Amino acid sequence: MADQAAELLLGRITSGEWNLGEKLPGETTLAPQLGVGRSTVREAIRQLAGRGVLTTRQGAGVFVAALDVRDDWDTVLQRADIIAVIEARNAIETAAAGLAAQRRSATDLKRIKRALAERQIRRSAIEEHVDADIAFHRYVVAAAQNPILDELFDSFTPRVRQSMIEMLRIHQEFGSDSDHDAHVQLADAIANHDESRAEELSRSHLLSLKNRLK
Repeated sequence: MADQAAELLLGRITSGEWNLGEKLPGETTLAPQLGVGRSTVREAIRQLAGRGVLTTRQGAGVFVAALDVRDDWDTVLQRADIIAVIEARNAIETAAAGLAAQRRSATDLKRIKRALAERQIRRSAIEEHVDADIAFHRYVVAAAQNPILDELFDSFTPRVRQSMIEMLRIHQEFGSDSDHDAHVQLADAIANHDESRAEELSRSHLLSLKNRLK
């Protein structure tokens, strides 16, 4: 109940019902408006104070301290780390995608398509989805026929896996048809020896992941 009351109260604050620095009505007024008891209102206010939205002044009341929820500092750092990983992925995987379009063998293409099919069905659990996604990209890198890129990707994989799992947990949204279609298009570009399109698809996909965290 306190969580629900906090969200209702937050919605009223973010909609502009009270200005920054303005005093909120008292508990006896808010309680019936929110459909809860006074103790629940107090807990909701404590939650929003902890999130930086409200501030309580002894003997004066409760005031609006922010018009939106600020990110928890740990989440800010987490997002910054994920963005750094995505930028590094872009450097490795975009180059690899272009080279793969040039150099892929028939065997490489079979492996990429097999991994793509596996990725298609692994869309219900975060960790399984991330593992299937990494396997797909690993075969793309392998198709580039560059042992240094192979080594960079393999050494980087544990960090990639952790960051992608964290990103999907933040958003609680993954495995969409549009996301999978982007990977299908990348596989097709590699199959068609279309170097520039493979690079662009890889770059734009990773950029879209980065933009989701801003």
